[in-house]
Amino acid sequence: MVDVVGTTTFAWFAIFVALNTLLLLVLGLNISRLRISQKIPYGDGDYRPMMQAIRAHGNGVEHTTIYGMAILAMTLMQVDSGWVATMVLTFTGARMLHAYGMLYKAFTARRIGAGITFLLQGISVVVLFSVV
Repeated sequence: MVDVVGTTTFAWFAIFVALNTLLLLVLGLNISRLRISQKIPYGDGDYRPMMQAIRAHGNGVEHTTIYGMAILAMTLMQVDSGWVATMVLTFTGARMLHAYGMLYKAFTARRIGAGITFLLQGISVVVLFSVV
């Protein structure tokens, strides 16, 4: 197997990890901010903004984890770095759009972000099956 560390494609995987870790960090800090300001030590306190913040963070974790494995697999299979870059940036934008939609009750943003996320997950499956 060819060493992919140090390649442009691996750099895009690292960028994926950095950007999506930052997004999840911000979403997690938002939960902590609400816990402190609303004095909610456990659960959601039956407070709607807390429920939304928890779901926005949880949904991000669910999709980012599996998609990160797909990006890593594409990196290891040496998929063209242009493809990987496009998928990384589009996915990250979609997750930001989805989180915005969840937190600010912008259903269209949420729907578009979710749709792009699912589309990219499907594309990643096709790309990976095409290179194995």
